[in-house]
Amino acid sequence: MRIERLRAYMTRDKDRPRVLVAIDTDDGLTGWGECYNHGPDRALIPLLDYFANFIAGHDPRRIEYLIQLLMQQSRFPPGALGLAAISAIDHCLWDISAKALGVPVYMLLGGNARDKVRVYAGVYTAPDPIQARDEMDALREGWGFSAFKLSPYRVDMHRNRWGEVVRTSAEYFRQLRETVDNSYDIAFDAHAKIFETTQAIQLGNALAPYDPLFFEEPLRPENFENWGELKRGLQCTLATGESLYSRFEFLRLLQVRGCDIIQPDICVVGGLLEMRKIAAIAEAHHVTVAPHNPMGPLATAVNLHFSAAQPNFRILEYRLPMGPIYGFEGGDGAASQRRSGVSGQTHGEARYVKDPYLPVDGYLALRPDRPGWGVEIDEEYLQTDNYVHWERKVPTRPDGSTAFM
Repeated sequence: MRIERLRAYMTRDKDRPRVLVAIDTDDGLTGWGECYNHGPDRALIPLLDYFANFIAGHDPRRIEYLIQLLMQQSRFPPGALGLAAISAIDHCLWDISAKALGVPVYMLLGGNARDKVRVYAGVYTAPDPIQARDEMDALREGWGFSAFKLSPYRVDMHRNRWGEVVRTSAEYFRQLRETVDNSYDIAFDAHAKIFETTQAIQLGNALAPYDPLFFEEPLRPENFENWGELKRGLQCTLATGESLYSRFEFLRLLQVRGCDIIQPDICVVGGLLEMRKIAAIAEAHHVTVAPHNPMGPLATAVNLHFSAAQPNFRILEYRLPMGPIYGFEGGDGAASQRRSGVSGQTHGEARYVKDPYLPVDGYLALRPDRPGWGVEIDEEYLQTDNYVHWERKVPTRPDGSTAFM
């Protein structure tokens, strides 16, 4: 079996662009992967075309060899764009390898360590506890979610006294705990907006009395020693890692005891191969893994197989593919689709995956009878121009300087 060609597509998932990759073999197999592409996404296509020249003609099942070959094409270690492109290629190679044997990818990883994968949903649009409760309850009723992630900030952190930022955040969490179902797990994502370690400790400890599932990425990722200081000062569970690239960076984070949960992104770090190496290092440090997964339904499929086989997996971030195609709207038929996890007809938001993994009782079920990633890609849909431009909105401070996001 040999690699015949690489195809790259720019498409969309609701309001976000997506870059999908297909690798075809001379045996008629096709593997699929997804890049992390939240800017600059258009730069990924020429990178993928460049990498395609190096893997053409090779056996796609030599995953370790091919990924190392691509990693060595740069004089220095590849950064975010290079690793995003390599990640999608890695996904394709795993998909092909599993399809060649007629098994799910997780069977190539030692088999499934669990029968289903727990997921959590982001709830970012609810400004008060009553609305947050209603949104959480709807997600539980429709899909069985019992874990959620919110933003801790209630006021503009750049235009209010820091003590007021901390006070309002703590008061909000207190009200949430008194309002929502007591069984709900609630995490908070600080989005790396805080520059000073002391302020991050203050905010985390203000949330701690109300039992957060985890306090996510309050600081920038560059200074690992700061993360060790932060962890020592916190009284709650600390999660981070979505902005880190390789097992070497995660090793440094873990050496300084900088977190309780790591959050590598399988579309950023170089793919499933590197993700497994990172998770193994974390396991040796008694740290669990909660993958960062803000991407589309193909990335979710890749994450599902990693999570199913990884013993120190904790919980998976999940972005619900909203729209009629997935049974979120409608009457009794839609409710039946929600319970069974089966998608609807050929219309909706992220149409490039025909049969996405959907939660049932807050978990994603495995598909042991489906080889590869276990999903079907709509190649006809990918031929249409569905690209949508997206760019990060960088906040500014009152003095006109840019702030972290």
